[in-house]
Amino acid sequence: MPDESTLHPVARHGAPRWRSDLWIVLAAVLACYGVSLALDLNESLVKLLARQERWQLDELPLTGMVFAFGLAWYALRRRRETLSELRLREQAEARASELLAHNRELAQQLIAVQESERLALARELHDELGQRCSAILIETACLRRCAADDRAALLGAAARADMAAQSLYQLVGGMLRRLRPANLDALGLVAALQELCESWEARSGVACVFHFDAMDELLPERINIAVYRVAQEALTNVTRHAHANRVRLVLARHSANDGAGDLRLTITDDGRGMDTTRTTHGLGLLGASERAAALGGELTVESAPGAGVRLSLRVPLPAAAAAVAESARAA
Repeated sequence: MPDESTLHPVARHGAPRWRSDLWIVLAAVLACYGVSLALDLNESLVKLLARQERWQLDELPLTGMVFAFGLAWYALRRRRETLSELRLREQAEARASELLAHNRELAQQLIAVQESERLALARELHDELGQRCSAILIETACLRRCAADDRAALLGAAARADMAAQSLYQLVGGMLRRLRPANLDALGLVAALQELCESWEARSGVACVFHFDAMDELLPERINIAVYRVAQEALTNVTRHAHANRVRLVLARHSANDGAGDLRLTITDDGRGMDTTRTTHGLGLLGASERAAALGGELTVESAPGAGVRLSLRVPLPAAAAAVAESARAA
């Protein structure tokens, strides 16, 4: 964080300067008072002004004194306002520095995750994909070497090549699903979340119930992807940390009076929970929070030790999408 002394020289030198100026003014007043006593300036001024009584010049000293007090009050008030503005500016700059540091940390973590994911994909491509391709090549070479009348050997090599091709197809499909949730394009958000819950329940053995509100499927792609990824990350965290027996997902739309509204996804589990005041959110939840913030929404986590976790995602919907959703719901 930048040094405050380099940011605001006025704030750093403000107090000494106004005090020195005040002493200069007081010294000038005392000097003027001494000269007036020595030369009887007031009596001379009264005699001079008495000759111009018709112009009421004798009222000028009092008026000038009031004007001087007014200037002093104005200067004091401006000083207070300036110091208040400087404090607000320092707070804003401190907040901006914190956000900048947070964004830098997030960017570094995201780069690390990207590199880790690329490394994992590279290993799978080298190990799994390479082995399956090699198996297919071996079986095709066996087919070429087999005699035409050796039907059993031909059929065996063809069956093994077919199994290798199917496993290769499944491997590529799994990689594609990791890179892009294809179910969103083929099924829509609701059906994709339903399929995600069913497949996750089959893998983890934990009951996963999905409830959804009636809504249209014509949501912007960025909202569909964000909601799907947050649900995916939440289920992954349940598998790793929660030790839960049941998970419940609820997707609902809330309308507003101005025609807009928001989409809300809630994931709750009955696991061991966590202390949100002490636990630092991992990179997955941090990325989910950034997804929500990028869409103008928010992600909240509510939990307590032994009480499970409740994760809530709120994303504002465009007015057009909300209107279509309302008409679809009415129909």
